[in-house]
Amino acid sequence: MTFSLKTGLAALVAAATFATGAAAQGWTPPGPITLKISFAPGGGTDTQGRLIAAALEDRLGWTIIPENVPGRGGLTLADGLRNDPNDGTVIAMAATETFGYSMVAAQTGWPLSDFTPIVTTASFQMGLVAAASSGWTTVDDMFAAARAGQTIRLGSLSDKLTDLATLLGEANDIEFNIVSVNGGGELMNALMAGDLDVGFIAGAQSRRVASGDLVNLASALSVPLTQTPDAPLLRDRGLEFVTDGYFFFVAPGGLPDEARETIAAAIADIVSDPTNPAGEAIATAFGGATVVMGPDLDAFMQSQYDAAGQLLDVMSQ
Repeated sequence: MTFSLKTGLAALVAAATFATGAAAQGWTPPGPITLKISFAPGGGTDTQGRLIAAALEDRLGWTIIPENVPGRGGLTLADGLRNDPNDGTVIAMAATETFGYSMVAAQTGWPLSDFTPIVTTASFQMGLVAAASSGWTTVDDMFAAARAGQTIRLGSLSDKLTDLATLLGEANDIEFNIVSVNGGGELMNALMAGDLDVGFIAGAQSRRVASGDLVNLASALSVPLTQTPDAPLLRDRGLEFVTDGYFFFVAPGGLPDEARETIAAAIADIVSDPTNPAGEAIATAFGGATVVMGPDLDAFMQSQYDAAGQLLDVMSQ
């Protein structure tokens, strides 16, 4: 099965009915839930995770303990999650990319069965972002600066984004100075401080773009960015690959079906409701929730895992 951001957004709008029914099932966690968050505080993953945790506590009376576990584009979290209890007392907020391209590229040898995908919350709004003070309005301005001799320092949150930055540079006859960063918040601060020139950010930039502090130079998706639809697509600037994917909740492999369905339903209700802080933040940053769960999510994760080899083959040439 082939997934794209466009087809995913169109096909997966009926989750609320399922969510309401599943939330009525009787499963409750056997103790406090540790919520591991795969990036540093301040970015889109961390913000979503903490707001959703608070809503789960308010709505269901569960105790949720957020814990940031940044590093290696999410692989540090994934490595620990593989060995955590699978009884619903440990879940994680992460990016689907970690459990596809990043795992394959790092040659971890971890099968997808080591993890239980639970539910997505929002699709990436992955832009190539710069500070407005740069004077650039599109990626073409950045290319012009690079060709004029400016060294472009680019922040990357993952192995895949690093590889895509390399390919983007090759397609446009420039070479980026690529710097690894642990989260969207850290990356935005570096852009504002002038420590980096551009970076890939998956939605956390929305408020600062709206305020005029940052600018989306281009979309790294297969579709335009919701907030700035006039920003060009990087695939129209020679980059063959895109960054379509989701923020999602995941647990250790073997999570019981009843726990998986109940947690997924509760989170789907929260993120699809813009009247609570979590739903409002997702609507603002990502244009609304994108809920994928159950067999559809399993199929997406497998397709992403299988497709990782195509980009790796290009990078090895």
